[in-house]
Amino acid sequence: MSKKSFHILLVEDNKHDVRFVQRAWAHNNITNPLHVVPHGQACLDYLLHQGDYANDNKQPRPGLVLLDIRMPVMDGIECLRRIREQPQLKRLPVVMLTTSKEEEDLIRGYELGCNAFIQKPVDFDGLSEAVRVIHLFWTLSELPPT
Repeated sequence: MSKKSFHILLVEDNKHDVRFVQRAWAHNNITNPLHVVPHGQACLDYLLHQGDYANDNKQPRPGLVLLDIRMPVMDGIECLRRIREQPQLKRLPVVMLTTSKEEEDLIRGYELGCNAFIQKPVDFDGLSEAVRVIHLFWTLSELPPT
């Protein structure tokens, strides 16, 4: 996998935050394809090509998942637990995005194999910088083989 060509999956239920991230993506000229799903169950369905994504085998597995913690249907912590239970997804890098200051969320996330936590900035400049840094880090990092 070329480091610059990996896809990124954003798991976010807040449409405003999704638009914010998409704007930050464009602002930073990030060319990695960004796919968006609205909650943890949709994330698992996307990654495992099941449910609404059962016929979507053309989409390559993302090289990175940006996973919100607080979501309906299935939250990010439960989604991360289920991702790590799948042998084919165990090494998939997952960055948790959170507005939570709950230490328990961080401890649980790291225990489950989260690669990093990023505090969601509340303004566009902060979010744009966070997106830039996340992208730079994972572009320069050696991603696990798919």
